[in-house]
Amino acid sequence: MKVPMPIRLQRPLDRREACLTGALALLTAVAFFAPDLVGRVSAGLHYADTRPLAGLPNAMDVLSNLPFLVLGILGLRRLHGLESDHERAAAALRAPDELPVNALDCAWLFFAGLVLVAVGSAFYHLQPDALRLAADRAGMAVVFAGVIGMAVCERVSPRAGWPAAWFALAAGLLAVAVFHESGNETPWAVVQLGGMAVVLTLALVRPTPWAGRAMGLKLGWIIAFYALAKLFELADAALFQATHQLVSGHSLKHLAAALAALPVLQALQGLGRHALLHNLRAAAVAA
Repeated sequence: MKVPMPIRLQRPLDRREACLTGALALLTAVAFFAPDLVGRVSAGLHYADTRPLAGLPNAMDVLSNLPFLVLGILGLRRLHGLESDHERAAAALRAPDELPVNALDCAWLFFAGLVLVAVGSAFYHLQPDALRLAADRAGMAVVFAGVIGMAVCERVSPRAGWPAAWFALAAGLLAVAVFHESGNETPWAVVQLGGMAVVLTLALVRPTPWAGRAMGLKLGWIIAFYALAKLFELADAALFQATHQLVSGHSLKHLAAALAALPVLQALQGLGRHALLHNLRAAAVAA
């Protein structure tokens, strides 16, 4: 007689996961039912620094996207190297898998998003209009999804990070579509500001107690660079005049936003050092 296999039930939502679910549901309701924000985009398409360079229009606002590209590629290379090194070490030493896989998946999304932002934002600033702005924001949605996923892995639970990232990505792309079709910016405002509010809240709670190593990501620095970027954005013309038309606030915004990748790179570097130390100890035991 064949004995049926026991059914393995998923662990129910814990308190942190339930709170996160409630917060995302609340933000979704706000995006759907809050009053429309329209008319702001047309005013936002005018930037202080419109100087061309060698035939390149709006040169500083275009070229200031290069840090996104550089840091995005650097992060993708570091992720690939970290995972490749760990796989080789695990195969040779039979070391246990200690990498925070879910958080690293979200990091892949984050750095890929930085590359997309570099392309989309440069494309937009060459000739700012509403259609190109939608392309710019689509790349930003990928970055936000990666940040939220990493934050959730660190401070809620590893299993919740990837679903949260996909939820944020779907919400971001839907908000971009709504903006493109109707001009309503409310969903995008909820994705951007609400998403960062979630990350800020998670930065104030202790890291997840679940087994397995975390990235050790310093969320406070990500929030700080994001806030600095928003301040530069608001002071676009004022900074352009204050620097005697050397650099505008919007160009500095791109730099500050790109620097939010540094805490993630630092966390990956820390994981690499830990893996090296672990493998050396494993090799000594094997010998």
